[in-house]
Amino acid sequence: QVQLVESGGGLVQAGGSLRLSCAASGSIFSINSMAWYRQAPGKQRELVARVYSSDFASYADSVKGRFTISRHRATNTVFLQMDSLKPEDTAVYYCKVVNVGLDYWGQGTQVTVSS
Repeated sequence: QVQLVESGGGLVQAGGSLRLSCAASGSIFSINSMAWYRQAPGKQRELVARVYSSDFASYADSVKGRFTISRHRATNTVFLQMDSLKPEDTAVYYCKVVNVGLDYWGQGTQVTVSS
């Protein structure tokens, strides 16, 4: 089993920044990718950013140029630096880790951006 602990959510004004963290622990053998998703009220969960084992990163068009995903291999932690936040970024953010082909999800952290 893999456990994920997220932190860093909160309330911020539009134009502000937040940094999310997600630390993975437990039976970690080979992490294929680490990613952040978000789900706003009444909407489907969507992929925000993903970083692969090769360190290649990809982003949703809506966050390109504003969000940066990174990972710290030694601690199996993934970060999401969110800058120039907009009210439409308001959502619960979830991290997902793919470990030897299996998906593991974090519990979610609320991000609220006020206008």
